[in-house]
Amino acid sequence: MSTMKEIAHLAGVSRGTVDRVFNNRGLVKPDTEKKIREIAKSLNYSPNIAGKNLAVRKKKLKFGYVLFGDSDINSFFAEVIRGIKDRASELSDFGVTVEIRISPPDEPEWQLKCIDELMQLGISALAITPITTAVIADKLKKLTKTGFPVVTANIDIADCGRLAYVGSNYIKSGEIAAGLMHLITKGEVNIGIISGSPEIRCHYERVAGFTEYSKKHYRNFSIIHESKNNDSYDRSYSATLEILKSFPQINALYITGAGSSGVCDAVLEYIPDRKIPIICYDATPLTCRLLKDGVISATITQEPVKQGAMPLDILLDYLNLGAVPKTELNYTDIEIMIKESL
Repeated sequence: MSTMKEIAHLAGVSRGTVDRVFNNRGLVKPDTEKKIREIAKSLNYSPNIAGKNLAVRKKKLKFGYVLFGDSDINSFFAEVIRGIKDRASELSDFGVTVEIRISPPDEPEWQLKCIDELMQLGISALAITPITTAVIADKLKKLTKTGFPVVTANIDIADCGRLAYVGSNYIKSGEIAAGLMHLITKGEVNIGIISGSPEIRCHYERVAGFTEYSKKHYRNFSIIHESKNNDSYDRSYSATLEILKSFPQINALYITGAGSSGVCDAVLEYIPDRKIPIICYDATPLTCRLLKDGVISATITQEPVKQGAMPLDILLDYLNLGAVPKTELNYTDIEIMIKESL
């Protein structure tokens, strides 16, 4: 999702100049205004509602945002945080603040504590990457039943009463991974799957999409073994070594979560002279390096910056204007990245 900051950078002007153009405050040269509006149009940018309605200043809104992991470990969520902070910086001009909390992906009690802490701070609304367990679903249901607005991001719990979901369609992304594997392989394809945390919906839906689509369309595909890595480098490394040794017929790997570098290090150590197709997700710095070096064949992205920013826009529109989201499921773009894309 584009921001005023990005438009200002591309136009070579300050963010204040972009703000003046979108709010028709004048004092901007005609050619500069034209350039800004052309850039905004090319980026499909719609000026944030906060810039159109100064009444939001008086509300002093505070949003909570709970998401997974540690940005030093999982670079994907570092990009989500960048999206949150970029949008929070824009909204701060209108008196809106955003409180971020980090929750491990497999500790629901920790996530409950994050939610409770934010509620005690007096947040007006919540965006969350929920752990898909009953205890978290029940917590969100209790909040939404009181009219408290919640948007799920990156992972969804559809029946919790949330306003909307912003994130990838993981079944579809699994199907795309299967089609991609079909394009880059020949003959009998014996696949090893390295899956993430079993509690994380996106991981098991990616596996489901890949597996079911392969069964229907690719008779030469065989899923030989699936290992869990809990999004850990060490577990990814050891699990990959284990399946390569135990199942020498495996000639392709599919990674559904974090830990791609651990998988690749194991492959390079165990079969350094045999190229094996590897498909994974997201364009983290490590993934891009491995893609550039030809270790990873392709990766599938899901717009993490948008996943950070868009939930805040939805919550602001709802609280400021009472606007219910036009669509309940706001799927981010699924894009295939190969070495030549870098």
